[in-house]
Amino acid sequence: MRPVPAVLTTALCGVLAAPLWAHTGPDAHEPHEGEPESLSSATVSVVPPQRPAAAGDARTSGRGVMRFRVLYGSENLPEAARAVLTKAHGGFAVDRRPGRGETYFALPGAGILQISADLQTIRLLETPLALRDVNLHNTTAWSGADGTPYLTFPANDAGKIFTTTLEGELVHTLDAPSGEGDLGQPVVNDYFRVGGSFTPTDVDVLRGWLYVTTGYSELDWVLTARIGEGGHLDLTWNDLAFGGRGTGPGQLGTGHGVTVVGDRLEIADRPHSEIDRYTRYGHYLSTLALPVGSLPCDIDYEGGYAVVGALDGPDRGRGAPIYVLQDDRVVSAVFPKDELGLEGFQHVHNAVLRKVGERFYIIAQAWNPGDFVVLEQVGD
Repeated sequence: MRPVPAVLTTALCGVLAAPLWAHTGPDAHEPHEGEPESLSSATVSVVPPQRPAAAGDARTSGRGVMRFRVLYGSENLPEAARAVLTKAHGGFAVDRRPGRGETYFALPGAGILQISADLQTIRLLETPLALRDVNLHNTTAWSGADGTPYLTFPANDAGKIFTTTLEGELVHTLDAPSGEGDLGQPVVNDYFRVGGSFTPTDVDVLRGWLYVTTGYSELDWVLTARIGEGGHLDLTWNDLAFGGRGTGPGQLGTGHGVTVVGDRLEIADRPHSEIDRYTRYGHYLSTLALPVGSLPCDIDYEGGYAVVGALDGPDRGRGAPIYVLQDDRVVSAVFPKDELGLEGFQHVHNAVLRKVGERFYIIAQAWNPGDFVVLEQVGD
């Protein structure tokens, strides 16, 4: 059953609610001297009952029960987000606690956005400028030992990892390793000791440890940090690192995304067209092979299925695919550009799978240029 459209006609918590199809208000602007440390530009947008008709609206892509159509796209983002969408270079996190389901992502120059659990509203959170003006390359939603929920974002260009509340309040910043502590591998220690760059691409949390991929650097090891919560949140670098650049079992070509699945870790190894699996201690388990020539960025699981957004597919002329997997087999491939007419989706940078009612939905983000779309299942 399709999510029931919501209609907001009054201000929500002092923030104006505007229809998704309305283009009102000035464009986002760069901060001027004297502006506060956060930008209060949280606009609530409401999905219209029916997406305005456009070429390709009747198209579907995929196979079998996992065929999808466009539900809505970037026209439904808050105006400040639309203004910077071409810069999109990040990923999504879903709050999968019981009774929740909100999806979070960030756009450089706009800030952190929240998509409601029913996919009907998109809200731009009040975001500190320290986060708003860097590239938050991906995100994860997790809960502390006391149940407090957090979002953690790796900033690949700033070389930092930021943790916020679900409302965007910054509560912790983890700086690059200094090279003085032990990270678990001599080659990793030496790398930071001589000033090697720290370019985190993704993060996830398992049993009190934060796992960090570093595939955009020469390092390409997965680093770990311990999460301490003795009165306040604290993350400190840990003496465990694994992976490393290479072609051997468990080594990485570009460790781009990390996903916790039960008690194991799955790392998207982009140039090798595979997902590598490890124990939480970094012991290599196995490899999930994807179509040769595809460049997987990350993997996400929901309801017995998984989705993999690929930067490219084997056929570059079709634009990048989003693979749908069941029991480690590709059962469908969705082509946003070639089959759904979304010209901005030459490269898919991230995708997550949601189930609302009886239908699956894919939320996807493109890169170079950036774009955004929510796809709805139409398969029988």
